[in-house]
Amino acid sequence: MAVHTTQFAIHEPSTGLYEPVLALAAEETAHRPVLRVAGVLGPTARAVREAETAVALGYDLALVAASSWGDAEEAVILDGLAAVGDVLPLVGFYLQPAVGGRRFGYGFWRRLAELPSLRAIKIAPFDRFATLDVVRAVTDSGRGAGPDAVVLYTGNDDAIVADLLTRYPGGTRMVGGLLGQFAVWTAAAVVLHARIREIVTAGAPVPPALLGVAADLTDANAAIFDAAHGFRGCIPGIHEVLVREGVLAGRWCLDPAEDLSPGQEAEIDRVWRAYPHLRDPGVLGDLLSSSSAVSPGPPGAPSG
Repeated sequence: MAVHTTQFAIHEPSTGLYEPVLALAAEETAHRPVLRVAGVLGPTARAVREAETAVALGYDLALVAASSWGDAEEAVILDGLAAVGDVLPLVGFYLQPAVGGRRFGYGFWRRLAELPSLRAIKIAPFDRFATLDVVRAVTDSGRGAGPDAVVLYTGNDDAIVADLLTRYPGGTRMVGGLLGQFAVWTAAAVVLHARIREIVTAGAPVPPALLGVAADLTDANAAIFDAAHGFRGCIPGIHEVLVREGVLAGRWCLDPAEDLSPGQEAEIDRVWRAYPHLRDPGVLGDLLSSSSAVSPGPPGAPSG
């Protein structure tokens, strides 16, 4: 909550929405057995203040975008993250540069993994080399497994299924997804994640259908997140899908000028028609229940 798909603008004092949004989410989940994760942005003074707000509202973890310290030296960022960790346990957040992130190398993640307050990392650089930097850093730190393990989550919306299936060097795995894509078609996403966990836990062969769904999901994400225009339309794209699902009344954003990119609505129309199984948990579950099934693909596509 209070990260990219909730719109980073809620952190700005001029909007006055950070505490109300977190409070609403806390209220809605008050009687559910869930971990509450609050998005927190630097620099340090603001990050600590936001973490204190989250603690007061009953949150369990602070998801902190390292890039929100701007061009500060990495040592300054790590000190800031440690200060937040003194208030609330940490989830590190590697945000892709296209939406405000910054490139961090192996050394940064290796040092972060040494913070006792670190509990998890959301890996979302949309870059396979950068993803491996984080996985290797955590593995080399000795916290890839065991009681003090740092839990890894994929935020790579362009490689969701691959990340969740893959055994990375050292045997490390990503156990789940903290994904903007899962803001839409969420019931089907739960089915998808459960099926992947079954396969990984059993060491079973990967069904061809699942590989097909992986490609379908990446194609759908490209339309919803507006990959063609550097992800400029990703928030209104998510909102547009939620409007179609009857969850939102409109696709308005906090910035009134933020809207779909040219041609993006037609792309969303295309993937909406092409991949109905991604929207329907029952259909997706049936598709993935057979190891011999293949992805249905777009209407009219050849099969077999």
